[in-house]
Amino acid sequence: MDLLLKRGREALAVGDFNVAIDHLTALTDHAPDFAEGYHLRATAYYRADLYGPALDDLETALALNPDNFNAIFGLGVLFQELGDSRRAAELFRRVLALNPHHENAEEALEQLKSSGIGRTL
Repeated sequence: MDLLLKRGREALAVGDFNVAIDHLTALTDHAPDFAEGYHLRATAYYRADLYGPALDDLETALALNPDNFNAIFGLGVLFQELGDSRRAAELFRRVLALNPHHENAEEALEQLKSSGIGRTL
């Protein structure tokens, strides 16, 4: 499992998303309870512009580990990409509640706030 995870990460790092998806699919097949496998495959799907499979994998990762703040962040990014800024802001706030120093979530929420989304009245 470690080798499949390593190869999936390496393929993601060099932008070979199809190879990453293949390795991470093998990982999720062999370790269906390993949330990070689904999270990483969701990242590969998202970067390959396959939003439906990315959403499915994020939902699975969060069903296995509801506090996986990186999967929650990924879901926020996906909703932002799909134009649901309010839901994205809620998810970024949830990430920050779990990990107050998550720089990407802080940045994403600040960008949404600057456009008027996610501000509390």
